[in-house]
Amino acid sequence: MATDTNHDVILAGGPRDGLLVRSAGAAVVELEIDGFIHKYVLTNQRQQRGGTSYSVFNYDGQIDPTGAMPGAETPDGGQHDPIDVDRE
Repeated sequence: MATDTNHDVILAGGPRDGLLVRSAGAAVVELEIDGFIHKYVLTNQRQQRGGTSYSVFNYDGQIDPTGAMPGAETPDGGQHDPIDVDRE
């Protein structure tokens, strides 16, 4: 198995828990997964894996890129639930 030495952070929590990624020096990493943006934020923690020390980014939640939040009231009096909409 080849290793990518460009990875500099490890993600903690959320849908990509344990994934190694490259942060490019950013304090926030955003991943698009199934039409939603998932945010991970930099912590002051470090984690060892395979003899390498990585900065840890904690999961900070999911964002609907259309701007609606789950459970938010819609103009017609209903509720926006993007997860249910995606399953239809």
